[in-house]
Amino acid sequence: MMDQAQALRRLVSSQDTRQAPGSGASARIITVCSGKGGVGKSNFTLNFALALKAMGRRVLLFDADIGMANIDVLMGVSSRYNLYHLLKREADIGQIIQLGPEALPFIAGGSGMDELFTLSESDLNYFTTQIASIADTMDFILFDTGAGLSKETMKFITSADDCLVVTTPEPTAITDAYALMKVVHNSHPEVSFRLIVNQAGDEREARATSDKIRMAASRFLQLELPFLGYISSDPHVVQAVKKQIPFSVAFPNSIAARDVQRLAQSYLAVDSVETAKVQGIKGFISKWLKRNR
Repeated sequence: MMDQAQALRRLVSSQDTRQAPGSGASARIITVCSGKGGVGKSNFTLNFALALKAMGRRVLLFDADIGMANIDVLMGVSSRYNLYHLLKREADIGQIIQLGPEALPFIAGGSGMDELFTLSESDLNYFTTQIASIADTMDFILFDTGAGLSKETMKFITSADDCLVVTTPEPTAITDAYALMKVVHNSHPEVSFRLIVNQAGDEREARATSDKIRMAASRFLQLELPFLGYISSDPHVVQAVKKQIPFSVAFPNSIAARDVQRLAQSYLAVDSVETAKVQGIKGFISKWLKRNR
C-alpha cells in the first residue's frame, strides 16, 4: 500500500507548477487568527483550505496552534508525525505532511511548536530548507494560529502576506477581535487584515457585526478593514465536528459549505490576490526570524 510520503509526492508531481522549483516564492502565506477561542477559527481554516483546493489551488494547511492543536482531530486523521519530528530530524518534510480529506496536505502541530522558537542556526537552516522544498509546489500555505494574541501568534501574523481575522456576532468576540487588530496595527501598521464573521444568523447580522468593527478600526486606528464575508450558523457544522469530518465534505450542499465556498471565491478575487507579489516561505521565515531577535 502506498504510504503518506509516496501519496504526497504523487499528489505534488501531478499538479501544475506555475513557478520553477527552488524559487521559494510561489506560496502566499495566510495566517488565520481570532481574538478569543470558541469562534470556530480552526473549523473555518480547514474548510477554507478545502474550498481553495476544490477550486484547483495547491494548498498546505499548517496547524500552528501551540498547545491546542486540533486540525487533525477535526479531520479524524491520526498523525504519526508532527513538526517535532522534523525539528529533531527524525523525519523529513515528506513524512510529516499528512493527507486529510480530499487529499488536503497538512502538518499537525502541538508538540514541536515550542521548539520552533528556540532553534539553533543550523537547525533553523534545515527547517527552512525542508519547508521551502514543499512550499515551491504550493499556491497557499495557511497557518491556523492559537486564539488570542500570544507572542508566538504575533510573530505569525506580522510575518505573513495576509491575516484573516475570524469573529462571531457575540459582543465579547467583537471586542476581542478589534483588540487583537489594534495591538498588531499599533506596532506593525503594514499588516493586511481581512475580516470573516462566523456563526452569523443571517447576512444582515453578519454585516452589522462587520460594520461595528470596521467603523471602530477606521475611526480610531485609521485602518481600512476589508470584510471578506461570513459563514451562517448551521447545525450541520456541529454534526460534522462530531463525525470528525469537515462540514464542506460531510454536507457539501449545506448553507455553511456554500458560504465558505463563496468566501474562498471572494478571497481569490479581492485585489487580484493570486497575481499580487508575494514574499514566499523564505520571506516569511526571514521576517519571522527578525521578530525573534
